[in-house]
Amino acid sequence: MKKLIAICCLFVVTSFYTSCIDSKIENAEVKLVTAEEMESILELEDVQLVDVRTPKEHEEIRISNSQNIDFQSPTFDEDIEKLDKDKPVILYCRSGGRSAKCAKKMKDAGFKKIYDLDGGISKWKHSDKIKIEVKS
Repeated sequence: MKKLIAICCLFVVTSFYTSCIDSKIENAEVKLVTAEEMESILELEDVQLVDVRTPKEHEEIRISNSQNIDFQSPTFDEDIEKLDKDKPVILYCRSGGRSAKCAKKMKDAGFKKIYDLDGGISKWKHSDKIKIEVKS
C-alpha cells in the first residue's frame, strides 16, 4: 500500500513539474523584437513577414516584402492556415495591439516561432533599419 501511495505522489509531482515546463515553453514562443533584431532575423532566416493591418493600411505604408493578412477579416483563421507553421513568422501592425492578438492566435494554431515587431510600424517607420514602402 505504501508503494502505491509513493507511486501516486511521484506521478502527481512529475505531472505538475511537466506542466510548469510546458507553460514556460509556450511563453517563449512569441518574442518581441526591435527593428534591428527584425533586420537580422530577415537576413539570417527564411521568414514569413506578415502585416496584420487592413488592406487599406497596408497599401498606404508597409514594410517591403510583407504580405497582408487582415486580423479583423472574418477569414483570418483560414488565411493564417495557408502559412507554413514550421517557418518563423514576423508580425506587425500599426502600434502592436493587433499583432499581439494575432501572435496568440498563431501560437494556439501551432506555429513554432513567432516574432512580433515591438511598437508596430508607427514606432519604426522613420528607422533606417526597416525598408518601408509608402504610397505616393
